[in-house]
Amino acid sequence: MISSFDPGTEFLTPERCYIAEIQNCAHDPACSIARARVAPGVTTQLHALRDTDERYVLLHGQAEIEVGGGPSLPVKPLDVVLIPAGSSQRITNTGDGDLIFLCVCTPRFNSANYINLERPGG
Repeated sequence: MISSFDPGTEFLTPERCYIAEIQNCAHDPACSIARARVAPGVTTQLHALRDTDERYVLLHGQAEIEVGGGPSLPVKPLDVVLIPAGSSQRITNTGDGDLIFLCVCTPRFNSANYINLERPGG
């Protein structure tokens, strides 16, 4: 099976980033892959994923990432960031262009597992 990227499926999330699902389907419950795009200067919503480990694979741009309440760390293309299930996370695009990265979730992403850790409207 081949899952092809379709940029036309991209949508803006309340998390303040654009997501295009590449693969997230019932016949492959072990993993999902999405492409994320964050505009310059934007910090995504502080959040966690219940029962889901996530990996960010940076493809383009530069950023700072916070995981599990730790310090903000710089990341660059081809860095891989492991975000264990239940860990707080957010990423800030510190570059002049779009930040592009893959979100690889195991098991596959389920919106019911998303936990907003910011105040309402925050």
